[in-house]
Amino acid sequence: ALAAEALPLLRAHEFPELASQAAALLEKIGAAAAVPEGLPTVVTITLALGVTRMVKRHALIRKLPAVETLGSATVICTDKTGTLTKNEMTVTKLFVGTAAFDVTGEGYTPVGEIRETSKVRESGSELEVLSSELSGQGIGLRSDNSELNTKNIELSQFPALRELLTAAVLCNGATLREEKGTWQVIGDPTEGALLVAAAKVALTKDGLEDRAPFEEEIPFDAERKMMTVIRRTANGHMAYVKGAPDVLLPRCTHRLTLDGLIEPMSEQQQQLLLDTNASLAQQTLRVLAVAHRRLGDPGMNRSADAVEKELVFLGLFAMKDPLRPEAAEAVRLCREAGIRTVMITGDHKETAIAIARDLGLHDGDGAALSGHEINHLTDEQLAQCVERISVYARVTAEHKLRIIQAWKSRGAIVAMTGDGVNDAPAIKAADIGIAMGLSGTDVTKEAADMVVTDDNFVSIAAAVEEGRGVFDNIRKAVHFLLSCNLSEVLVMLFAALLGLPLPLLPIHILWMNLVTDGIPALALAVDPKAPDLMTRPPRRPEARLLDGGRLLAIGGEGLMLGLIGLGAFSYSLYGLHQELDQARTVAFTVMVVGQLVHVFNCRSERLSLFQLGIGTNLPLVWAFVLSLVIQVALLTIPVAAPIFKVAPLPIEDWVLMGATGLLPFVMMESIKLVRRR
Repeated sequence: ALAAEALPLLRAHEFPELASQAAALLEKIGAAAAVPEGLPTVVTITLALGVTRMVKRHALIRKLPAVETLGSATVICTDKTGTLTKNEMTVTKLFVGTAAFDVTGEGYTPVGEIRETSKVRESGSELEVLSSELSGQGIGLRSDNSELNTKNIELSQFPALRELLTAAVLCNGATLREEKGTWQVIGDPTEGALLVAAAKVALTKDGLEDRAPFEEEIPFDAERKMMTVIRRTANGHMAYVKGAPDVLLPRCTHRLTLDGLIEPMSEQQQQLLLDTNASLAQQTLRVLAVAHRRLGDPGMNRSADAVEKELVFLGLFAMKDPLRPEAAEAVRLCREAGIRTVMITGDHKETAIAIARDLGLHDGDGAALSGHEINHLTDEQLAQCVERISVYARVTAEHKLRIIQAWKSRGAIVAMTGDGVNDAPAIKAADIGIAMGLSGTDVTKEAADMVVTDDNFVSIAAAVEEGRGVFDNIRKAVHFLLSCNLSEVLVMLFAALLGLPLPLLPIHILWMNLVTDGIPALALAVDPKAPDLMTRPPRRPEARLLDGGRLLAIGGEGLMLGLIGLGAFSYSLYGLHQELDQARTVAFTVMVVGQLVHVFNCRSERLSLFQLGIGTNLPLVWAFVLSLVIQVALLTIPVAAPIFKVAPLPIEDWVLMGATGLLPFVMMESIKLVRRR
């Protein structure tokens, strides 16, 4: 019957007029189906829900588009301290004159001892260690947790050790205090570790500052890598300096011996100390050098260049900052997801390489660069080698900016972390700027797209995962809405081309768009992340939300749904010889049920619903049930009939609608099975 009605209409001389009529019809009625009314709402709600999930995983999004951008990140440039490590510095070794000391105890509780473990003898260019363990005998042993040990300790045997610890306390901006039985550091954790080490031998900041009032400070900066505090002492003004050994040692002309005497420092002695620094750095220890200088005329120039020279070297502090136990796993997950993790730190190059090796970042020689080496590379040279470098050490804010620009010149989508004011330009230049919530400055947070509230790299990896999930869900919802709306357009188009009566009325199309399409699409916004989400490569920067393959799939699925609806309408009208109102009601309901069933198809392109699990997205199940109940109520409640132009249906139509409505699920499951095979 359908063919008999359709064939005369397809005669060549009538086709232009038919096409013109079809176009006019689509303009009047089909346009209601062309644009998914719920699309902006679905996208906005999906992004908002993604932001909410990220907050629960310690990632605060400041700019909504960053949610989607995170999902396409290909490179994460991350700081080391506090992000990959715990930022809980503990002094473990001291080097004074020709002696080495071990420091026991962990954390900020000043419980432990400083124990002389070895003496060194300078011989040629090597450092020979003569073992002289003091079994069980420590300096400044604390016996309880409530107060510092004020027992008369024999620091007088080690005047150089006392001077080193005193200088470390006086050149310090942190504060160590006890609150409710817990010791806390207010300020920089590295400076706090120095205070804890000194407190283990009863040298406290309050006691020392009483005898050496503060005069002036030359703060640390990334270029100098040093900090100086000038104080008034009984012997005149003293400048206490601490900083990176490889930067501070060349400024030292003298050194303090273990006996507390000052003697000129030879090049051989300086080289021995630099070798010691490198050896400690290879053990993942952060090393800090301390020096002092007696200032002359109080009116002398007190700029950094004038004060930080001709120093007397006092000793070295070696500190450990344990890796976060979950950091290595997060780095591995990023690698599996095709995301390159790059560590950027101000630490010594050997320290950075050792830590990167523990994290699984460093894979051999030549995979690390220092800031000094970056200075000797042009922007073009850096861009050529940037993909081979996983570790950057002794870098400044300017270096960070150049690294970001080099990666972006290679087409990468770069996420960059930072906490200092100077990091703001690099964060602004990155595709995704990430500020540290605990240690970051207000300037950095203002420039960032995202703030990590716990300063943890794992939270960054989690945010990337959530970003991928958000993009995935938006694409699922768009896929579902467009395929459903296309099916409505095609039903109207084919009916017009074949000369059939209108299968759907405008009220039917609006109902499907606003209710039966919109509610399930919203439920797709909370669809669980796909099992293979973090094993896929990052989305290409130039990739569109709907690529050619997906548009083809949308077209095919829309055609499938449209033909099912049109077939049900034609069968009811011509096969069962029912009234037009009944046939339209059948087509309307089949389209609704088919689209509701199709939403489950849109959860994955390849995986079966039974592999994903029907109950893994309960909101979607409830959305399906709710929409289905509303549709049944619309067909059975008499008052709704004149409003929605529906007619009562016999039992055979209900069977027809149920069986036909399930066809999209059966067909798509078959297609997915073929794809998997």
